[in-house]
Amino acid sequence: MKQTLEDRLIELKEEYQKGQKKLLVLNQETSELSNTMLRISGAIQVLEELLGVKGMSNTLPSSNGIEAPEP
Repeated sequence: MKQTLEDRLIELKEEYQKGQKKLLVLNQETSELSNTMLRISGAIQVLEELLGVKGMSNTLPSSNGIEAPEP
């Protein structure tokens, strides 16, 4: 019985470590994607300003945590 519990404890610790590694990778990917979206948002704003488009940058969805800059 004790050996079974010890084996299960080892399995759970290994699963936990795998989860921590996966979480680290996902956090890095989230950060990279946020940076990419911020750059795209900036490019959109520049192009809209060059084209003289008014109020278009407010149409970007802000639910992703990145606020669209006001013109």
